[in-house]
Amino acid sequence: MSSMETAAEHERILREIESTDTNCIGPTLRSVYDGQEHGLFMDKLDIRIRNHDRDIEKMCNHHFQGFVDSITELLKVRGEAQKLKSQVTETNRRLQEDGKELLSSVEELKKCRVQQRNISTTIDKLSHCLPVLQMYSRLQEQMKAKRYYPALRTLEQLEQTCLPRAGQYRFCSIMAENIPKLRTHIRDTAMTQLRDFLESIRKHSDKIGEMAIKQAQMQRSLDMSVSSQPRPLIGRRGRKETGMSTASRMEAGGHRDSLTSEQDSGILDVEVEEEDEVPGAQDLVDFSPVYRCLHIYTVLGLHDVFENYYRKQRRKQARLVLQPHSNMHETLEGYRRYFNQIVGFFVVEDHVLHTTQGLVNRAYVEELWELALSKIVAALRTHSSYCDDPDLVLDLKNLIVVFADTLQGYGFPVSQLFDMLLEIREQYGEKRWNITFRQVLDQDNYSPIPVSTEPEYRHYTSQFPLQDPELEKLPFPKKLPFSEFVPKVYCQLKEFIYACLKYSEDLHLSSTEVDDMIRKSTNLLLTRTLSHCLHYAIKKKNVGLAELVQVIINTTHLEQSCQFLEEFISNITNVPVDTVNATKLYGTSTFKDARHAAEAEIYTNLNAKIDQFLQLADYDWLSPVQGGGALAPSDYLVDLITFLRSTFSVFTNLPGKVAQTACMSACKHISTSLLQLLLDPELRQISMGALHQLNADISECESFARAGPVAGFQGDTLLLAFSDLRQVPVFWKVPGSWDRAETGVPSRTHKPHKNARVNTHTRVDANGIKKIRFSCESEGERNNNDLIFSFNLVFNLKIKLLNKH
Repeated sequence: MSSMETAAEHERILREIESTDTNCIGPTLRSVYDGQEHGLFMDKLDIRIRNHDRDIEKMCNHHFQGFVDSITELLKVRGEAQKLKSQVTETNRRLQEDGKELLSSVEELKKCRVQQRNISTTIDKLSHCLPVLQMYSRLQEQMKAKRYYPALRTLEQLEQTCLPRAGQYRFCSIMAENIPKLRTHIRDTAMTQLRDFLESIRKHSDKIGEMAIKQAQMQRSLDMSVSSQPRPLIGRRGRKETGMSTASRMEAGGHRDSLTSEQDSGILDVEVEEEDEVPGAQDLVDFSPVYRCLHIYTVLGLHDVFENYYRKQRRKQARLVLQPHSNMHETLEGYRRYFNQIVGFFVVEDHVLHTTQGLVNRAYVEELWELALSKIVAALRTHSSYCDDPDLVLDLKNLIVVFADTLQGYGFPVSQLFDMLLEIREQYGEKRWNITFRQVLDQDNYSPIPVSTEPEYRHYTSQFPLQDPELEKLPFPKKLPFSEFVPKVYCQLKEFIYACLKYSEDLHLSSTEVDDMIRKSTNLLLTRTLSHCLHYAIKKKNVGLAELVQVIINTTHLEQSCQFLEEFISNITNVPVDTVNATKLYGTSTFKDARHAAEAEIYTNLNAKIDQFLQLADYDWLSPVQGGGALAPSDYLVDLITFLRSTFSVFTNLPGKVAQTACMSACKHISTSLLQLLLDPELRQISMGALHQLNADISECESFARAGPVAGFQGDTLLLAFSDLRQVPVFWKVPGSWDRAETGVPSRTHKPHKNARVNTHTRVDANGIKKIRFSCESEGERNNNDLIFSFNLVFNLKIKLLNKH
């Protein structure tokens, strides 16, 4: 049986080899070699090969004659193919030789067609470019001939018509880039005379202003009978020229050209023949360049351009004139030169305003004057602040008066300049006393003044009006309630009032006006200078709670002394205190604000110190319940309570309200901070042991509040600071087991029904976290509103307890 199966298997393998591609017979042959009948398979394979050889031989014998015939025909075809190949090669050779001339003709024709197209394109482009080049050539000729008006028309035609038609070429781009330059060149060339004029009046504005100020001084020296008549406008002689036409002014300016200096165009060499007559602006300045340029630009249709240019240049000159020298404050001559230049500038503008139509208008001049006035005031404020010489300050005041009178004669408002007369003194006083007050506050030791003898006590009471009968009855040695800076500040305030009185002597003010000025200046000193110094002393980083307490005591005494300053001012000005229009001193509000700032700083520093202790809190929120009696409060809380007791003992000299507010603020800050520990979003779980420890710390805080660290609290008022923390139901009663419902006692601050009960019900969710539900019950009534209000706090806490507790 096995031999038959082997023969059948060999037969199958042979058929598979015969019918399968040679690339895929590898597995088949492998099955033969893996078997045990390799020799038998080889014999079988040899037999099959011999059989196929016999079949092939039979087939060849059968088709041999046809094969011989095919070979014979193939040999004949090969000969014919060789002949055909030779004929094709010869034909190709003759064709190549005959086509060379044709190819050459085609290439020449192609080149001619390209050249023809290029020539056509070139002619088309040149037809657009030639007008541009011709127009630009004409423009250059007009520029060389200084025919600027036709040049502008050519330039406009070139830019708007010719260049867009020409297309994008490099020379067109260059022309387009040169067009703004050409316009600028034409405009600048046309304004050459105007620039020379502007430069000339800029250099000689101080001379023009000097003449105008001399005219003002002459006007001030007129007799009172003359001054009572309508006052003529200073320096405006020849104002009748206002009605003259522009051409008439140009003719008049043409006659003046011979008098104009070549180096200083626009300035006339006018000699003063009579001492009593001072030349005006129209006598010193030749305005014909302005009139001539105005006429040219009006004809060219560029009146607005000329107007804007003129105003722009004059604004620039105004900024230069209004910019003082850095050392102007050193001498009075520096101020005088500065004022002369400003007066000269506005005298010229006033003349142009009244002799031209539309070049400048009243609004423009007023705008310039407002700009100048603000810069003048700023410059005087800055440079006068460097002046410490009283004589120089007085001379400066007189110079400002002459300067203001001169410009007022030309119709310019100068009320702010007169206000500067007082501001200069105020600034001088503010700088001096600001330094003095800062030194007094920095040198103070912020401690009560010890007094050992009667003369020493009288020395301080002579400097400061202290009225304290109880203090006088105490034996020596004793301490004054305030520190050194109280009498020193009071003396400096009196010295400032004397300085104000001395400054007002030359202002020709009435006693009422002097009193009002002194009171206003003193108010500024109190509300601005002294107030800033006090706030600076309070806000310093190294100021402690004891120093802040002393600042409050000092400001309280200074506030009480304000009435004595009122009487002092009335005595030196001879104006009664109860005058209807008398200005009251603001010292009370100043010292009250400083005291409030010190109080706020005390609250802030105290809370900051509490935060430093609270940063040491390190609760283990997962700690287990500890047995063995009551828990001790945390170490950081014990240190905090000790610090608060020692701090509040220093507050005995403070007003009761301040000490009580500080104590209540500290307790509330502690309560809020502990509550924030529970509300921390990063806190996910709280164990019962952590709640026990936190409850012990809160009890310690309540003991501190119940002991009354500061006098004045009624009952358990201070305990209310921890009421919000005690409203958290987890502190009402700590249950012994969380697997059954517990009953707690409600917070007494809400005073619910006497038989009310609070129940807690727990269940474990799918995550193993116990969730607590609170409910309330009372006899005859359920869902008491007061209790439900307390429970809302619990739902907001979102406390998760450990499963093991």
